[in-house]
Amino acid sequence: MEYTESSLLALISHLHTVSADFTNARLSKTTGMISSHGFILYLLSSGEKLTKKEIAERINRDKSTVTVLIRKLIDEGLVKEEPNSEDSRSKLISLTAKGKKYKSLTSSISEDLLSVCYKGFSENEKKTLLKLLLKMNKNLEGEN
Repeated sequence: MEYTESSLLALISHLHTVSADFTNARLSKTTGMISSHGFILYLLSSGEKLTKKEIAERINRDKSTVTVLIRKLIDEGLVKEEPNSEDSRSKLISLTAKGKKYKSLTSSISEDLLSVCYKGFSENEKKTLLKLLLKMNKNLEGEN
């Protein structure tokens, strides 16, 4: 398909799909996870404890989907839930010791993906792309 200014959002959607396929292929070689699991592990690798709602917002999934994803990660012993002292209605999700071992895997996959995506890009082009996409994101979020 040839993309134009009027089909830019279709291109962005396609990029999302092929980047998820890239991540899924690499994750499936070593784990039974998909890209959303990897992204959750990557988010939590900073040591931050997040609620399901915060995770859902950051990975752009609904809370019910995140609940299913987290349940698998709990079953695999990679994350744990604990009470949220600031809000008794929610729980905080964090990595277990086993989950912390996946930091190098998720970081490596992320670096590989960025390397492929930015192949042939100058540093200035990367900055310009980010600036333009952030501007588009701000425009869209302002409408919602």
